[in-house]
Amino acid sequence: MGDLVYLDYNCFQRGFDDHRQVRIRMEAAACEEVFAKAEEGVVRLVWSFMHEDECALCPFPERALEALNLACVCAVRVGPTEEVRTAARSIQQEANLSARDAVHLACARAAGANVLLTCDDDFLRRAPKAAAGIAVMNPVDYVRSKQGGW
Repeated sequence: MGDLVYLDYNCFQRGFDDHRQVRIRMEAAACEEVFAKAEEGVVRLVWSFMHEDECALCPFPERALEALNLACVCAVRVGPTEEVRTAARSIQQEANLSARDAVHLACARAAGANVLLTCDDDFLRRAPKAAAGIAVMNPVDYVRSKQGGW
């Protein structure tokens, strides 16, 4: 089995963003490829309670519904635990991350993910300080790294 991949919530939403921007088009295509590889069983994806919370906060029902549909492809689930809460607090301070990003990284660690994908440049810059062996990457870079080797 391939990688265990945790996707930041923005990866579930990237397809709705402005495709007139080349970067967004590329990231949306890369996210689609990751979801396709999960459907094929090449990679496994993680869904967490933080994704659920962000769906509930999403002001666009069609976007939230799409994320919930994509959740069906996720093979691993992470619920709220004291371990995740404690780790998130530590990660937030250690890497100076937002509370949400710290929870996502704590969930990725709790799931045993070896890759965390995000389209958020600030998250990409700060997360490696607390990633604890998880490769934190932009989805485009991840897909490029797998070319010919899925």
